[in-house]
Amino acid sequence: MTVHAALRAIVDNANEKSFNWAIRYAQHGLSLPESDELRVQCLYILNNITGWRGELAKTVRETLQAYTKIR
Repeated sequence: MTVHAALRAIVDNANEKSFNWAIRYAQHGLSLPESDELRVQCLYILNNITGWRGELAKTVRETLQAYTKIR
């Protein structure tokens, strides 16, 4: 999964109760190219999706974590 696909998954699951600010951070991240600014957005998102559960959540978290480490 690409970082932008992970962000899209967050936006598409906006009905999750535990997302609070993650939706807005993900929406902004979708407009960014792969960059340090996107890496920072991913860090914010990771802090705001800690309560999200399930296989998709796990995949999204792993993708975002990997992206923040390669930059």
